[in-house]
Amino acid sequence: MTDRPPRIVALGGGGFSMEPKNPLMDDYVLELSGAERPKICFLPTASGDADHYVVRFYRRFGAGRSEPSHVSLFRRDTSAGSVEGDLERHLLSQDVIYVGGGSLKSLLGAWRAHGLDRTLRRAWQQGVVLCGLSAGSLCWFTDSVTAFHGPSERVRGLGLLPYSNCVHYDGEPERRAAYRGMVSTGLQAGFGVDDGAALSFVGDRLDEVITSKPKATAYEVRLGRRGQVHERRMEARYLGEQRTGDRADDDGPSLLRAAPDPFAASGATDGPLVGEDPGAAARAVAA
Repeated sequence: MTDRPPRIVALGGGGFSMEPKNPLMDDYVLELSGAERPKICFLPTASGDADHYVVRFYRRFGAGRSEPSHVSLFRRDTSAGSVEGDLERHLLSQDVIYVGGGSLKSLLGAWRAHGLDRTLRRAWQQGVVLCGLSAGSLCWFTDSVTAFHGPSERVRGLGLLPYSNCVHYDGEPERRAAYRGMVSTGLQAGFGVDDGAALSFVGDRLDEVITSKPKATAYEVRLGRRGQVHERRMEARYLGEQRTGDRADDDGPSLLRAAPDPFAASGATDGPLVGEDPGAAARAVAA
């Protein structure tokens, strides 16, 4: 048990698997742990525990900068760093748990079969930093849009974050359009996140948007009172800048500065929004 608050970093895309020469996002995650040599465990479940994915993880997080390990659920793995036996104990002892991309449905099914859905909730509550890209980002939310198996579809996630989420927002226009369509027909308010951008949460409230590319960003996406989908570009902090603080955008004041909850900031002009009561959404998922 640590005195760290619950934290999740949800990448739209990026990190060691998509940006092998750009360590900004992964360095940010390690720094959040506050540990001098963080213990970090990789869950490549969504890829079927692909060997090449595990190798790339160790290339980024090895060499003494951290204490890396990984958990394979789809096969017996006796390679260095692989964990078997008491998975819950191992995961709860980590500083960071990093979830890879791939099939969201396969990831959630395997986790639930092995009880890791409950373990990861406990890890989050105890201050282990949870992060991931693509499926490893979508999984933390109440609702998400996956396109791994063909046309975009809605999938219910673990519900740690009471919003909806759409990744690869700048790179997959079909998924972006499908997400907007789902919001227009009742999917709860949420976020569209570019490759090279990430949502950083403290508890279930958005703390900041950070990026590993200067032009990457994220959007709040919600349904207005008149039935129109509103998509607003959010302020983001580029991790490559030497100065601290958020980067100013060209389309108005920062929602992050206005309120910890971006949806609460928007509600004054466009009616009540799903997400104003995060506890209610989380309870609905648990039920």
